[in-house]
Amino acid sequence: MIQAGPEQFSFAHPWVLWFLLALPVLAILKGRFGGTPAVTFSSASVLAGLGRRRRSRAGALLALLSHLALAGFIVALARPQLGSTLTRIQASGVDIMLVLDVSKSMLAEDFTIGNRRANRIDTVKVVTEKFIRSRANDRIGIVAFAGRPYLVSPLTLDHDWLIANLDRLQIGMVEDGTAIGSALASAANRLKDKEAKTKIIVLLTDGDNNAGRVTPLTAAEAAASLGIRIYAIGAGTDGPVPFPVGQDMLGRPVYRQVEMKFEEDKLRQLASVTKGEYFRATDTKSLEKVFSAIDKLEKTKVEVEKFSQYRDLFPWFVGVGLVLLCGELGLSHTLWRRLP
Repeated sequence: MIQAGPEQFSFAHPWVLWFLLALPVLAILKGRFGGTPAVTFSSASVLAGLGRRRRSRAGALLALLSHLALAGFIVALARPQLGSTLTRIQASGVDIMLVLDVSKSMLAEDFTIGNRRANRIDTVKVVTEKFIRSRANDRIGIVAFAGRPYLVSPLTLDHDWLIANLDRLQIGMVEDGTAIGSALASAANRLKDKEAKTKIIVLLTDGDNNAGRVTPLTAAEAAASLGIRIYAIGAGTDGPVPFPVGQDMLGRPVYRQVEMKFEEDKLRQLASVTKGEYFRATDTKSLEKVFSAIDKLEKTKVEVEKFSQYRDLFPWFVGVGLVLLCGELGLSHTLWRRLP
C-alpha cells in the first residue's frame, strides 16, 4: 500500500540562501559610494539637488530591479523544489473475523455509553469500531449471528465501508437464537483459504449455544486444524439485568429485571482448543480493555519504506531573474539612459 503525503516546498541547497544577506550590504555600499563619474566638475555642489531627485526616481528603481534579479538567481541556485514524500507500507497482516452475537438478549441494558445507560449491542458496535480503526493494516470481516449466522462483510482493508456495515447491524435481522457453532464455522470458512500468516476469530456473545447444526467445540477444533486462533468474549453481568419488554401508554420503554447467565467454561474451552484466550466483559470499560488486550496480543508487523518525489522550480526563478535584468538594462539604455 502506498500513501502520499501533502506537497511541500523545500530547497535542495538551502545554504546558498545565505548569499541573500549580501544584497542589502551591496545596496548600501552602492548608494554610499555611487558609480564612477562620467563627467568631472571642480565642484558638484551645483548639481547636488538635481542629482538627488534623479536618483530617487530612476536610479533607485534600476538598482532595485538589478538586486531583485540577483536575488532570483541566488534562489534558483538553491534549487527550490515542490513535491511530496511517498510511503510504501508492506504489512505481514493479520486476518480477523469478528463474530458478533445479535440475538435478542443483546438488548439487555447493563452497559453505558458516556453517562447514559445502553444496551449490549450498541456498546459492542461502539467498541468494535475503535478496534477496527486501530488495525489499519489488517483485513477484517464480520459475521453476525442469532438463530443462524449471516455475513455482514467479507475480509476487507476498506475499514470505512466495514464500519458503515457495522453501524447497520440490528437485532432481529434473522430469527432469534444463539448459533455459536455455526457462526464459528462460517467465520473459519472465510479464513481457511487466505495466505495471511496469522488468522484469528474474535467471538463476542452473551449466551449459550442453542441453535445451529454445528456444535461450538466441533467448530473450534476445525478452526484449530486450520491454524486459526479464537479469542472469546463473554459480554454482560451476572444476575438480574434491565431488559425492555414493551412500552407504556406514552411510548416510553418498560423494563423488567431478567436473570441472564451463561456457561463461561464452554467459551473458555473454545479458546483453549485453538490456543487463544477467553475474556469476560461486564461493563463498557472492561469490554474496551478486552479489545485493547487482543490488539496487543496480535500485532501486525509493518515495514515502512519512504521515498521522495520532487520537481525542480529553479527555471521559474531563473526566468524571473532574466526578465528583471532585461528590464533594468532596457530602461537604463532607453527611458532612463545615463550619460556616457
